[in-house]
Amino acid sequence: MMAKDADPDWEVVAVKPDDPDSTETGFWVRDRELEIKGKTLEQLLLYGYGLHESQVLNAPDWTRAKRWHIEGFAGVPGQPNREQMASLVRKLLAERFGLVMHREQREMRVFALVTAKGGPKMTPSADDPTGPMHENDSQSGGQATMRVKNVSMGELAGMLMRLFLDRPVVDQTGLTRRYDFQLNWTQDETRAPTDGSAPPGLFTTIQEQLGLKLEPAKAPVDVMVIDKVEQPGAN
Repeated sequence: MMAKDADPDWEVVAVKPDDPDSTETGFWVRDRELEIKGKTLEQLLLYGYGLHESQVLNAPDWTRAKRWHIEGFAGVPGQPNREQMASLVRKLLAERFGLVMHREQREMRVFALVTAKGGPKMTPSADDPTGPMHENDSQSGGQATMRVKNVSMGELAGMLMRLFLDRPVVDQTGLTRRYDFQLNWTQDETRAPTDGSAPPGLFTTIQEQLGLKLEPAKAPVDVMVIDKVEQPGAN
């Protein structure tokens, strides 16, 4: 792994429009070699800044439509953790897409992540509290599993927001430790077993397995207002 206090920049990076016929999408990391395929600029913004799509304002239409293929090498040895990868994405947005933005606060519909009656059911992590979070997700037969180690509640709120929910998630648990847990839920009832063995949906599962709740609320939330962004020129 890359040194945890490293703040990497790109040694070299190429950005080009993705193949419109390709169905591949994702992030691939091989030591300090990085590849991003099939992602729109909006998706890169959400990843780099930990935002929900409703928190990005004044974005041109092409940022949601055009997909990009990015290949490059980080200028620091070792494999970046998620925050270091997000930092590289932020630098790419500024250097190659000319992103200029400012932040504001707006009151928005959110989900508040709070502790349920009886308190949290997660295991306090024995990992280095200054170390990175580790996440592994899998899906099969309409069911999903998330295995997480060394996660803070702020990080969990961001994960839930990015992966599953239609509005920002605000951490209001008051929990300051890091935790390990495994979460199993039914993602698609039409494909799940009908013999009663399938776990419940995400909202019920979070309460039963983690001792947390997601409650609809309104709260002030940081938003990103885009002042300028442009499609990159030739590499």
